[in-house]
Amino acid sequence: MSDASAHAAHAGEPGHAVHAVSEFEHAQSKLGMWLFLASEVMFFSGLIGAYIVLRMGGTKEVFDGSVLNWKLAAVNTVALLASSLTMALAISAIRRDDIHRAAINIFLTISLGGVFLIIKAIEYSTKFLHHITPGTNVFYSCYFTMTGFHGIHVLAGLIVLGVLLVRILQGRYSSKNYTVIENTGLYWHLVDVVWIFLFPILYLL
Repeated sequence: MSDASAHAAHAGEPGHAVHAVSEFEHAQSKLGMWLFLASEVMFFSGLIGAYIVLRMGGTKEVFDGSVLNWKLAAVNTVALLASSLTMALAISAIRRDDIHRAAINIFLTISLGGVFLIIKAIEYSTKFLHHITPGTNVFYSCYFTMTGFHGIHVLAGLIVLGVLLVRILQGRYSSKNYTVIENTGLYWHLVDVVWIFLFPILYLL
């Protein structure tokens, strides 16, 4: 039995052979992901930059972050930071061929991301119940736009993580093939970093 088949059998699904990724393929994939992340950084930098310009030219009465629930946002911040840790632990586990621990940590990452979206949904629904929408004023237009796009990115990440979890349990990844998991981790860390910027400028300043 080859090493790849052994890894698949160890994962409980001998029918799924693990394709070993070469260093060149790994480097190519990482480069593509970094280019994609660079475009994402520019996108969110544009949104944040526009908000800062509008805030500098606006009044304190309009750009008042105290109207937002910073406590819920703080819980969300902790959830995302914890999810970055579990994502890193998942990558570390798959590098050691610890499929069980990798799957657990991916599941925890998904759960923490789900907590983030649930809390964000509570925030949005509360605002809508009080008839606060993106059209209320410039501040809320910026708030809904930035947190909305960020939420979409979180949801997209959760979908990918869900697919990865199924494939990990099927034995499709190992220390010889974990590039997709590592790239997803880079994306997830970016989502967390963006929120670290959004939290203070929207809720605390």
